Amino acid sequence: MPAYKSYCWSLGTTSFRMVEFNRKIEKQLAYLDEFWRNPEFATQKWSENEPLQEAYYNFLKAQEFIVGDAPRKAKDAREKTSGLVDLGLIDDERRLTDTGKALLKIATEQDFNRENLLQIPADSFLYFRQLLKVSCSLDGAFARPYLILAMALNRLGELSDEEFTYLLPLAISQTKTEYILNAIEKIRRGESTVDETIIAVLMDLPNYREAYSTFLQAQLSEELIMEIGMNRKSKSYDKPYYDLYVALSDVLQTHSDESAVKLFRAVKSLSGKGATLWKQYLFATTNTKAVERDGYSALNIGQRIFDCHTEAELRLEFFKLLHLFKAKSLLSDYFDLNRRYFKTTDTVLFQDNKVKFDIIPNCFFHLLTERLPEMAYNEEPSLTADIELPAIIGVAISQEEIFAKVEALYGVQVRNLYDVQAFVDRERYDRFNRMVDEMFTDEKLISLMTLFEERRDSEIQAMVTNNADVPTIFEYVLAVAWYKISGRQGKVLEYMNLSLDADLLPITHAAGGHEDITYHYEATEAYPAHTLLIEATLAGGTNQRRMEMEPVSRHLGDYLLSHRGEEAYCLFATTYLHINVISDFRMRKHSQYYSSDGSEVIDGMKIIPCQTSEIKTIIERGITYRRIYKIFEDAYHANTEPNKWYKEKIIDGITEL
Repeated sequence: MPAYKSYCWSLGTTSFRMVEFNRKIEKQLAYLDEFWRNPEFATQKWSENEPLQEAYYNFLKAQEFIVGDAPRKAKDAREKTSGLVDLGLIDDERRLTDTGKALLKIATEQDFNRENLLQIPADSFLYFRQLLKVSCSLDGAFARPYLILAMALNRLGELSDEEFTYLLPLAISQTKTEYILNAIEKIRRGESTVDETIIAVLMDLPNYREAYSTFLQAQLSEELIMEIGMNRKSKSYDKPYYDLYVALSDVLQTHSDESAVKLFRAVKSLSGKGATLWKQYLFATTNTKAVERDGYSALNIGQRIFDCHTEAELRLEFFKLLHLFKAKSLLSDYFDLNRRYFKTTDTVLFQDNKVKFDIIPNCFFHLLTERLPEMAYNEEPSLTADIELPAIIGVAISQEEIFAKVEALYGVQVRNLYDVQAFVDRERYDRFNRMVDEMFTDEKLISLMTLFEERRDSEIQAMVTNNADVPTIFEYVLAVAWYKISGRQGKVLEYMNLSLDADLLPITHAAGGHEDITYHYEATEAYPAHTLLIEATLAGGTNQRRMEMEPVSRHLGDYLLSHRGEEAYCLFATTYLHINVISDFRMRKHSQYYSSDGSEVIDGMKIIPCQTSEIKTIIERGITYRRIYKIFEDAYHANTEPNKWYKEKIIDGITEL
């Protein structure tokens, strides 16, 4: 009987699908490095050594990298590290490779400089070089997903989310890639559909043709349905499809309400996303009570399967749908993984349900147009080696060639690097402002502030990004809110002091980074030229006193010492203010701050604490920074007792505007 064979590529495995993807990779490299330094484990082999693998699991748990207790700890340890093997950051024995060591060094030293051909952060440039090399093994052949994506985007300009999810991974060879790209063009012209393309690809495969032939000729049975289902894990998973087929046949013969209800129950017995796809295809409603009430009239009677007049026709349509929905379920599972891996390079934009390259990567791959097919379908032996870009692509591309391609593709005059950076910068801010309009409306910002107050972390990550921890997202959202409060003036993407991905969303790195936002204001009639340091924290109670009082004053003091003659103050933003934190910051008005050698001093510092409750009021009432600056300035000069100061000078000052 025919057996399942992979018909698509994917990056990583579903067991390696993690939130805070970049940070988890970096932390696990550090943990592996530490684990192997332990004399107890240093000389052991990982392969087929379940006690060692279990020891690594327990080590990760002790570091609070994982929670709970996996039923098979060794298996979980293998799965937790599998994605690092796929990326070439560790070898099969889970030892750091040259690339893994290089990435760990970047993360440890927080050296994310952009001094490379693509002008992306150093860690992203390492991922970029790795993704150029990463290949998937497919029945003895190889496909490099990132290069196949590049060929698709070179030709098509962009992909829809649907095209990226369901069609691109089917491009596993040069022939299949050409077929898929032609199919996408046909779909865009209205001459075909995504579903028809998937079915055509599957029905062209020998094992699917054999399975269909068997299904058409053999007597119907549970065993037959399980055999022709070719389930990847176990054929027993496909047993419920027998009842589905029988129920479909009954509906076609009787057209009765009772048969429709039985069909609905058969669909509900299926598992996973396939059940949803079958339900949406067969029924006009997914509501059980509605189906039980309406019976036959609840069916999507216009679907092709309800127009089958013979057993052979029914078997053909059933076979196609069975494997179409299985394929779409599998491909949708892979979508998130593929996106996570591609996003590590900071070259691919996933916005507005479209997938495309950022400006400079787009130019880079257009310069490689002729080389891509030669590279895309073989295994790269240097996956674990930290080698330079020309050695990977087999050609040296100069910055001048990138400049010329920017001119050709985007129609802008480029004389030097500054012109390119200015063009990229304008495009980034255009995208950022569109995102602010759509993703961070005033209502959503207020909602997010409430979620931060209630620490509903999973909802926050679902609304913003799951590649950053919640404290980082708080800082980012605060920066976005302050950008809007400030009338969208200034280079907020630089002011954030955060790592951002290509979609301009925050990334958390293992070692952390700057905690402040540095906002620069030019002089107006409402205020002088000055700098505002925004310190954001979700720490509350005594933790807030311990964690924030010293760093906040130190950051401001050091800034003032290094920027003599510049006016600057600090806004301390949090979800809950401790009374003694307020008192401490008020005392800083009169205290001196010295340089480490005592040779320089600052006489007094302006630190304004502010809760998210007041920030929500500012957003809700559309209060601008021009008016807020005066409230903060008046509050700073007030002599009100600290225990009354925040209520009388900040809360009342904002609400009375």
